[in-house]
Amino acid sequence: MTRAEYMTTLAHNLRRLPREDFDRAMEYFEEYFNEAGPEHEAEAVHDLGSPEDASRDLIMDLAEKNIQEPPKTVKRGLHAVWVGILGVCAAPIALPLLLAFVCVIFALLITVFAFIFTFFVSAAGITAGGVLTVAGGVALLFSTFSDGLSTIGAGLFTLGAGILFLYGSFLFCRWTLRKMSRSLGTITKGGRKHENKY
Repeated sequence: MTRAEYMTTLAHNLRRLPREDFDRAMEYFEEYFNEAGPEHEAEAVHDLGSPEDASRDLIMDLAEKNIQEPPKTVKRGLHAVWVGILGVCAAPIALPLLLAFVCVIFALLITVFAFIFTFFVSAAGITAGGVLTVAGGVALLFSTFSDGLSTIGAGLFTLGAGILFLYGSFLFCRWTLRKMSRSLGTITKGGRKHENKY
């Protein structure tokens, strides 16, 4: 197998990775071949093993990495969960068990994201209600000053509660993604049969 064939197969097997991880992986293998040089290309292919094994090991390594370094942003957390799912799918476990596990993970993801979405929508509704109440209170100031002040106070309280809910839902979303990516990484680690050289 030539370097070009190896890299083409590898790119095909890693195509489902997030773009950042895909680019980093391809860069690693390109550098490996560049350091080996054209005269040692066949030896480099032999040392790396088949592109199928190399890509599977790389995906599992990325999934395991989420155990040591939990993602710091929500976007990175979503990528980590996706890599964890790919890692579980790459683990050498029986097909029926894998299918059942993927179905459970999918159902869990839908449930968690539905809960987070509901929390976000509720928080946004409370915040919008607070803004409208403050605006209504300002309008009331010109007709009944005391009612206007109390309405503004209630609106400010509601607005503050809504902002707290929004912030809390953001923190909960980030925490959930970290936990899920770490759990998937732990499962992937348990499915490995040998240490990887990457």
